[in-house]
Amino acid sequence: MDIDAFVNAHKPEWDRLESLVKRRRSLSGAEVDEMVELYQRAATHLSIVRSGSDVLLVGRLSALVARARSAVTGAHSPAWREFGRFFTVSFPVVAYRARWWWVGTSAVFLAVSLLVGIWIARNPEVQNAVASPETIKQLVEHDFADYYSEHPAAAFAGQVWINNAWVSMQVIAMSVVLGLPIPWVLWQNALNVGVSGGLMASRDRLDIFFGLITPHGLLELTAVFLAAAVGMRLGWTAIDPGPRRRGEALAEQGRAVVSVALGLVVVLLVSGLIEAMVTPSPLPTWARIGIGVVAEAAFLGYVVYFGRRALKAGESGDLERAPDVVPTS
Repeated sequence: MDIDAFVNAHKPEWDRLESLVKRRRSLSGAEVDEMVELYQRAATHLSIVRSGSDVLLVGRLSALVARARSAVTGAHSPAWREFGRFFTVSFPVVAYRARWWWVGTSAVFLAVSLLVGIWIARNPEVQNAVASPETIKQLVEHDFADYYSEHPAAAFAGQVWINNAWVSMQVIAMSVVLGLPIPWVLWQNALNVGVSGGLMASRDRLDIFFGLITPHGLLELTAVFLAAAVGMRLGWTAIDPGPRRRGEALAEQGRAVVSVALGLVVVLLVSGLIEAMVTPSPLPTWARIGIGVVAEAAFLGYVVYFGRRALKAGESGDLERAPDVVPTS
């Protein structure tokens, strides 16, 4: 093959393709079609010249075809933009869309914990069935409070974070079996909270109980409730996919749930830091509870503001819908 003749014959097409690639963000519809056609031709030309010995020509065409492919197929947004989109769209919109499942989960959990706590606090026979008087005394006077201060803050924060994140991931993973085990897991945790609160109340230590559990517990339990809500919602999608085909609905909802799993890692990190550094601190009880309330209000406000805005914009939280930069006319 005569390389010089080949270059002279096709160089105008390559120059035109290079010009279109440089202007890919402001092309007309006809120019987009032209760019796609020229890209396909250049790819064919590249496969032809690769069998020759002109290294410079191969290098030039390889670079041109690579840039054209990026323009034609679309290139992902910069990492910082994807990161920002995740925390302003993907995560909050999935949480907001699951708000009624979230609210229902929270209400049932708190109701069960309250009823169990009242039942235990008012019945000495039940208390004795739970533990011996000596064990209860040790719990309410020492163990409950010592738990939050017996380890260095940094190590305790890491331990709490990993444990809570693992529990949340397990709850979300249970959605693959229609979320059926999730109510049982919540039931067990509600019983634990109710039993602890009831035993503390039976010895007039409710001030200590709420003073220690509220600062971090508000955000921590909210995160667990959210994980349970999206997990059960995904399970329900398998039963009632709505107007879409079941496979499509499950795929979209499953990818959206991944957003919650990733977002909760950050939320539970904040909760773990509060539990390690605020809960056992010498701050007055009102100050420690105030910090927990502020953190909870900030998270809920964030979800409502960004989630509602994203929902109005037609977002679903599906990670597959993250936008790419493509030629537009």
